Amino acid sequence: MAPAPLPIARPAEIGLSEAGLRRLSAAFSREIDSRRLPGAVALIARRGRVGFVESLGARDPKTGAPMAADAIFRIYSMTKPIVSVATMMLVEEGRLLLGDTLSKYLPDFAAPKVGLEARDSATGRSTIELVPATREITIQDLLRHTSGLTYEFRGSGGVHKRYIDAQVFRRDQTNADFAATLAKLPLLHQPGSRWEYSRSTDVLGRLVEVIAGKPLGEALAERILRPLSMVDTGFHTPASEQHRLAEPFEKDPDTQEVVSLLDPRTPPMFQSGGGGMVSTAQDYARFLAMLANGGALEDVRLLARKTVEFMTADHLGSIPGAETLTGPGYGFGLGFAVRLADGIAATPGSAGQYYWGGIAGTTFWVDPREQLFAVMMIQAPGQREHYRALFRNLVYASLAD
Repeated sequence: MAPAPLPIARPAEIGLSEAGLRRLSAAFSREIDSRRLPGAVALIARRGRVGFVESLGARDPKTGAPMAADAIFRIYSMTKPIVSVATMMLVEEGRLLLGDTLSKYLPDFAAPKVGLEARDSATGRSTIELVPATREITIQDLLRHTSGLTYEFRGSGGVHKRYIDAQVFRRDQTNADFAATLAKLPLLHQPGSRWEYSRSTDVLGRLVEVIAGKPLGEALAERILRPLSMVDTGFHTPASEQHRLAEPFEKDPDTQEVVSLLDPRTPPMFQSGGGGMVSTAQDYARFLAMLANGGALEDVRLLARKTVEFMTADHLGSIPGAETLTGPGYGFGLGFAVRLADGIAATPGSAGQYYWGGIAGTTFWVDPREQLFAVMMIQAPGQREHYRALFRNLVYASLAD
């Protein structure tokens, strides 16, 4: 089943330059021809209408199957905004408050401890001293990544090693199992003291399950995916649609290391709210259109306008750390990085722009001032930062009004 189409416009009708769009296509075609990128799907919308959709290169470089606009991609961390929206829908229903402690809903997270790194002067070995957290984790902390949690691949210290030893990330566990394991591990930072990209949104996924009373995938389908006609988005791709899966190169073109991505062909036990979903450019565009339109799409309203504005405002203030992943010029809201100024960052944009991406290379942003959103789908994890910047540069260079 094809997703419901968004309104379409000729580029000039929404202030996009035909010449600029040709430059974008040419630049990505050169990258594909040079064998650094298997293929891509790009979509640009402005003023509520889609003015550009293009599929380039190969959907599967091993077979040579051409890329198609309806190709299905592993979106990894672009799952996070969807789960964050589901969380804020529960807030709007009065079923939780952002200031609530996580332990109110997941008691295993009560009385967390922080792992302080220390080095034994006699042996030189690194040790961890566990100290009580100064306060508990709140729901707001999870949404803005100030929970004190981390990702096991974000460092090599003692806390990260404990994540690895505990096998925090396993597809053969339930979301309840995951949360129970994580709750036993020390925090990397005091809650609220530092932004740290983390498994916070995986925990939100479990929180949604507990409050909604059903598995995360079912809750998201009921509340977001079906209402928005996001027909190809979920935690796995059914057999009837697996011929549409986009694949990476077998080896990274720069390092020659084997590229290994999640296999979405079978339903996982662990429905990762932080990185487990697949989607298409057109499906995700419907989600972005809802956000860009203040929480509503067509006759479906998921969130109030003020809730979307609240989510996409900076929630860090003077809390440090976001620049370690976003680069300078960005804060973080409730599920999105948020641009703080027109300048400072290394790519164009407007203050108030919000974005995120996935580790395999997918990316999106919404620019309210320009009434613009764009999404790019690729499966090239090692080259993701280059292509995100290239795409953003060329989209803004195509604005013609």
